[in-house]
Amino acid sequence: MALPTTFPTSMPKFNAGAILDQIQMPHHWPEQGDLLSFCYKMGPGEAAIFVIFGVILLLYGINIFRFVVMLNAALAGAAIGAFLGGKAGNASVGATVGGFTGAALSWPLLKHAVALMGGVIGALIGASMWRLFNLNPEFFWAGAICGGVTFGFLSILLFRGCVMIYTALQGSSMVVVGALALIFKYQDLAPRLTQAPAGKGQDVLAPDPHFARSGVDEPEHAAPGRRFSAARFAD
Repeated sequence: MALPTTFPTSMPKFNAGAILDQIQMPHHWPEQGDLLSFCYKMGPGEAAIFVIFGVILLLYGINIFRFVVMLNAALAGAAIGAFLGGKAGNASVGATVGGFTGAALSWPLLKHAVALMGGVIGALIGASMWRLFNLNPEFFWAGAICGGVTFGFLSILLFRGCVMIYTALQGSSMVVVGALALIFKYQDLAPRLTQAPAGKGQDVLAPDPHFARSGVDEPEHAAPGRRFSAARFAD
């Protein structure tokens, strides 16, 4: 097979706008069906990344909270930039500029960024509680405002504690979403784990007749102070 001796005149272009077109603003308050649909459409690679980053946030969120806040600010800036750039006709450039701007501003304004993140989380919790108590859904924004203001002020007064709560909440949410996506992708894995092969595992699950009695004979080699009987635990 002959190899080409000249460079191509045009390089293939990566259409980042196609990816951004898939991310649309919801027209209603997200419900359980929307979450399940999002998990169903997620690929196994993205689900694994969600689970890994979620576990990292749960274990070491307080140690890397600066990076977490900067990443959240970059994602928020990218979303805002993509929205404004889409109005101007170039969403990819707007997302790139917005992401870098959000990350750059979050580093010197760390406490303000944490307060803003707390306000967003509080708004989500407040709106969810409003819907949970079956209040008028047309005024769910009132619950969102109350939750956002409350959590925003708590982020300023109790900085370290709120950082721990927010990172743990974000990490647990990522683990749940990633686990649901993996369950949708590998639905035949659970029966294989729960069903033991024929002839195996029966002896392990069978009850021991020695412990089925009301008491257990004390071993002769046991020390006088260490002897025990299962009858004392029968009560």
